[in-house]
Amino acid sequence: MAANGEPLLKKVYYENCPGCKVDQLNETRQGIPYREFFFVWIVVLCNALPIASLFPFLYFMIRDFHIAKRQEDISYYAGYVGSAFMFGRALTSVFWGIVADRYGRKPVIMIGTITLVIFNTLFGLSTSFWMAISMRFLLGSFNGLLGPIKAYASEVCREEYQPLGQSLVSTAWGVGLIIGPALGGFLAQPAEKYPYIFPEESLFGRFPYLLPCLVISVFSLGVFVACFWLPETLHMHKGKNEDGHDSYDTLEAPLDVSDDKEVTEETQGGGTAKKNLLRNWPLMSAIVIYCVFSLHDMAYSEIFSLWAVSPRKLGGLSYSTDDVGEILSISGFGLIVFQIFLYPLVVKTYGVINVSRAAAVLSIFLLSSYPFIAKLSGFSLALLINCASVLKNILSVSIITGTFILQNNAVDQHQRGAANGISMTAMSFFKAVGPAGGGSLLSWAQKRQDATFLPGDQMVFFILNLVEGVALLMTFKPFLALPSTRPN
Repeated sequence: MAANGEPLLKKVYYENCPGCKVDQLNETRQGIPYREFFFVWIVVLCNALPIASLFPFLYFMIRDFHIAKRQEDISYYAGYVGSAFMFGRALTSVFWGIVADRYGRKPVIMIGTITLVIFNTLFGLSTSFWMAISMRFLLGSFNGLLGPIKAYASEVCREEYQPLGQSLVSTAWGVGLIIGPALGGFLAQPAEKYPYIFPEESLFGRFPYLLPCLVISVFSLGVFVACFWLPETLHMHKGKNEDGHDSYDTLEAPLDVSDDKEVTEETQGGGTAKKNLLRNWPLMSAIVIYCVFSLHDMAYSEIFSLWAVSPRKLGGLSYSTDDVGEILSISGFGLIVFQIFLYPLVVKTYGVINVSRAAAVLSIFLLSSYPFIAKLSGFSLALLINCASVLKNILSVSIITGTFILQNNAVDQHQRGAANGISMTAMSFFKAVGPAGGGSLLSWAQKRQDATFLPGDQMVFFILNLVEGVALLMTFKPFLALPSTRPN
C-alpha cells in the first residue's frame, strides 16, 4: 500500500472488454444494480415457468393423445414426457457451460430464451405423444442457462451484493413454481372451462393445451427482447496487455505465496493449487446425496400431479387441472415464505446436516399418510392435501438446499463453478429418471388395486419412502465426508 492508502497496483481495464466495463462500473457504483438484477430475475422466471406449468394438465394431454390403451397406462407415458426436458438438459449442460465461458454469458442466455419461445409453443401445439416428447427434449437441450445465469448474477454486481444476486435466482425459481402450475391449471382446456371466450372450433379448442404454453412463450419473447440490453460480464482478454505490463489480477496472485516457494503452474491463476474434483470425496459424496434426494423429489412431483387427477377407482383424487394448479401454487407460496423467513433461522440454530436429516425423517412419515388422506372427501380432503403438499415441499427444499450448501463448502471458491457444473449434470440425469420412473411406478401400482401387500397407491408411497430412507442413511458416516476445514 502507498502512504496515502491507495493500492500500489492499479487494476488494468481493457477498452474493448465487456467484463472490464462491468467491473469498472461496479467500482464506481455504490448501490444495488437494480436494472441488472431485474434482468436476472425475469430470465430465471421465464425459464422456470415451462418446467412447472405442465404438471396440472399432463395427465389429460397424454389421455387425449390416445397412446395409452388403458387408463392405468396414462401415467406411464406421462412420465417420459416429464423426463424428456431433464434428459435433454443433462446431455448439454456441460456444453453450454463451456460456450458461456468461451463466448460469453449473454449469447447462452439469449439462445436459451428464444429457443424456449419456439419449442414451448410447439409443445402446446403437439398432436402426438412423440411430438410432445421431442419438443420437451429439445427445450431441455437448449436450456443451458441456469449455470451461466448463476455466474452472471455474481459477476454483474459488487462483491457485497453477490449473496443477494444468488438469492434472486432462488426466489425467481420459487415464484415460477407458484405461477407456472397456476397457468397450467387454469388455462389448459380453455374451450371446456371458458366456452363463451374460446369456442370449441377455435384454435384453443383444437389445441387445448396451447394457451398456457403460449402465454409463457409471449412472456419469454419479451424477456428475449429485453436481453439485448443485457451487459456481458465475461472478460475477453489475455492476462497481459500489449505493452507487456502485468494486469492487476496477474500481479496479485503471487503476492499470496511465501517468498521461499516457487510459483508453480497450479498457483499462477489465483494463489491456490487446483485439486482434482473427482477425488474430492466430501464434494462427490454431497453430490451423490444431492442426486438421490433430487431423484425422489422429481419422482414425487410427477407422481403427485398424476395421482391427484387419477380417478377414485384407481386410488387417485379425481381432481381437475384447476384443483392441481391451485394446490401447487399454494405449495409454492408456502415454500417462498419458509425460504425467506424461517429456513435461515432453522439452519442457524440446528445446522445444515441436522435440518436435512430431520426433514428426511418427517418426509417419510408424511408420505406414509397420503393413501389415508386419499380416502377423505370434501373440505377435509382439500385442507389436508394442501397442508401436506406445502409441508412436503418445505421439507424437500430444506434437504436440497442443505446438500447444495455442503457441495459449495467442500471446494475452494475458485473451483465452485466447475463443481456446480458436475453437480448439475449428475442431478439432471437423476431428475430425468425421476418422472419416467415415477410415472411407470404409478401406472404399475394402479393395476394392482386388489393386491394383498401394499395395494394401489400404498406401494407408490412406500417405494418413494425407500428412496428417501436410502438417501437419509447416506447423510451419515462413513458415506458422507465433511471437509476438515471450511474452504474460502
